[in-house]
Amino acid sequence: MGRRLIRGLSGAAVFLVSVALLSVRHRGAEETARYPGLREGMWEKPERRSRVSPENTMGGGGREQKDLQVHPPEGYRTEGILTLGDIFIAVKTTKRFHQSRMELLLDTWISQAKEQTYVFTDEEDDALKSRMGDHVIFTNCSAEHSHLALSCKMAAEFDAFLASGRSWFCHFDDDNYLNPRALLKLLSSYSATWDVYLGKPSLNRPIKASETLPNNQTKSVRFWFATGGAGFCISHKLARKMVPWASGRNFLSTSELIRLPDDCTVGYIIECKVGGQLLPNALFHSHLENLQLIPSSRLTQQVTLSYGVFENKLNIIELSGPFSLQEDPSSRFRSLHCHLYPDTSWCLQAVGW
Repeated sequence: MGRRLIRGLSGAAVFLVSVALLSVRHRGAEETARYPGLREGMWEKPERRSRVSPENTMGGGGREQKDLQVHPPEGYRTEGILTLGDIFIAVKTTKRFHQSRMELLLDTWISQAKEQTYVFTDEEDDALKSRMGDHVIFTNCSAEHSHLALSCKMAAEFDAFLASGRSWFCHFDDDNYLNPRALLKLLSSYSATWDVYLGKPSLNRPIKASETLPNNQTKSVRFWFATGGAGFCISHKLARKMVPWASGRNFLSTSELIRLPDDCTVGYIIECKVGGQLLPNALFHSHLENLQLIPSSRLTQQVTLSYGVFENKLNIIELSGPFSLQEDPSSRFRSLHCHLYPDTSWCLQAVGW
């Protein structure tokens, strides 16, 4: 009888452990689907994505899609010392966010990279111009949040970068906190003389689109793209190859081919027209992911952070001091900035810091 009882208990224990493991695995799969690319280690063991030339495309209009290649091959390693002066930092905004968003960025991270940062907006603003000088570009693009209006600004950013002659083009939105030191460290691992497209996809699969062809024909295309809400960077060599589809009015025309926003159009040009590939990086973050899942101890290592609303709740990073939630409520960017640059005058004046 005792042996039967022991066997019964052992069987029950094995069953409970199995159920628990299946539950954890299911929950992990759910989190991966909801927050692709956010969890630590998600990109640690990818299959290498095939290198396919533009000629070796599939009938569907895109290259054979395999897992994203994450770690750069040895050929990407840069030689020499990269400086912030080699990077063209573009920030896209609109008139209605000049005060609520841009003033926050100007007080925080832009103050550490003012000479490298250019702001692209849709209406003139004397207050913004007084702080940024000729580093604010009034594009005359529409203030609408349509794919054509967004593409208009992206075209302006792209052409301004090409005219600058710098090595790297990095695009960010006005709800991003950029850590210039982390960005410099990341780009120093690559060479601008190679085709490099860095960012974070908001989807865990290639996006599907219909490309417009002559005679009212269409074809299906599939490609990866880095979400503009987290920021992305493109090497000078790759940018030069994009010119026929991305420079001037060409960007708007290309955007119309797939009828998708500017960040999708960038991915489409690189993957479907140029034959390049996205190198995903988990150090970029947008408001489309649960930012509270990022450990506080690793916040200062991230390239970009963001804020917004996620699942009908305020989506901000979790960070203690020096400002309270009442003093720094919407983004926690001021507190983050003081952790990165504690010698900032208004950080030193913060109570208890």
